[in-house]
Amino acid sequence: MKPSCWQAPFFSLAALVLFLASASAHPIPDIPVRGHFSGNGTMRVTVEVDPRCLTSAPDIEPSTVPAKLAEMDAEKKAALIRQAAELVRRCVEFTLEPVGQVQPDFAFSFTGQNEGKLAGADDVVVITGEWQTTLAAGLTGWRIRSTPESKLSVVFQNIIRGETHPRLAVLFPGERSFTLDLTTLDAPKPSGPTPGSVSPSGGAGDWFGTFSSYLRQGFIHVVPEGLDHILFVLGVFLLSRKWRPLLAQVTTFTLAHSVTLVLATLGYVRVPGHIVEPVIAATIAAVALENIFRPRYTPWRLVIVFFFGLIHGLGFASALGDLDLPQAALVAGLVGFNVGVEGGQLAVIAAAFLATCWVRDPAHYRRWVVIPGSIAIAAMGLWWTITRVLG
Repeated sequence: MKPSCWQAPFFSLAALVLFLASASAHPIPDIPVRGHFSGNGTMRVTVEVDPRCLTSAPDIEPSTVPAKLAEMDAEKKAALIRQAAELVRRCVEFTLEPVGQVQPDFAFSFTGQNEGKLAGADDVVVITGEWQTTLAAGLTGWRIRSTPESKLSVVFQNIIRGETHPRLAVLFPGERSFTLDLTTLDAPKPSGPTPGSVSPSGGAGDWFGTFSSYLRQGFIHVVPEGLDHILFVLGVFLLSRKWRPLLAQVTTFTLAHSVTLVLATLGYVRVPGHIVEPVIAATIAAVALENIFRPRYTPWRLVIVFFFGLIHGLGFASALGDLDLPQAALVAGLVGFNVGVEGGQLAVIAAAFLATCWVRDPAHYRRWVVIPGSIAIAAMGLWWTITRVLG
């Protein structure tokens, strides 16, 4: 039995309400864990916690900047450090082979991302834990695990004699990283490396390992964490379900956000988040409003989508910008992340098509799907624009 016309707005708006009920304004930060090895028998481990991760709603909590940190009293800062230490203890397991699981005694302090200085007003404040130890004789490998109880992704990265290792792992809850071979950091040890471990100098599987990690990260950056990007893609979809206009718009958006993603990740373009995020929200509202007031597809739409895609690329770059990757790993991460983002966008379009394909009459489709859907998307975009400007 086909749904009647009056049911169409119910189904379309119900789906959007479900989206809006779990609205995510910002991607949830990862927890970067970095192993530093100088080759003289010492090991330094750093872990980074964004204060947003300590809140009940990290997806809508704004980043902490130096001015906000300066307003905190000593008691508040100490409480944040205690919460960060507990979060790390709960979310990350550290293992040195063949000893087994160890519990680093981290010393925490407020820094910029990747141990940077807080020099600019827009720099993101993080809580960095540092632990230094001596590699005892007989240690063969180093790895971490993101615990099943964790709600956050954990990034595993290593720096060998000042050079970032080409393999990187993004770990979702319950996943274990690769094992870094410790036996050849100085002179090779008689015990030999842990079977299956990764050489400190890199190996054939490094490119694919980093690519696959960021492939998943890119997909999740859109579905389910990137509701702002989901709503933009839905706004593009709602103008026309014909494959030529849809393909043209999606391809244009992809090319545009790829350009700024690469430029921002490489450091050639830097736009503060408090500027990028309100503009991204405004692009969502603009595309949805155009669906209502300019319902016909024209080449001008591609110009708009390209310009908006450039802005969205700056938003995507936050996932890669704070990682100091060597060139080979950076290429793998960029390619993997971009492919993952495209996969997420195609998944959104496929779901939207399946949800609306039964509405065949163009007049009914516009009346019961395009108009109410675009109104809801525009309202959300405008709301985000206002709250991001004021927040």
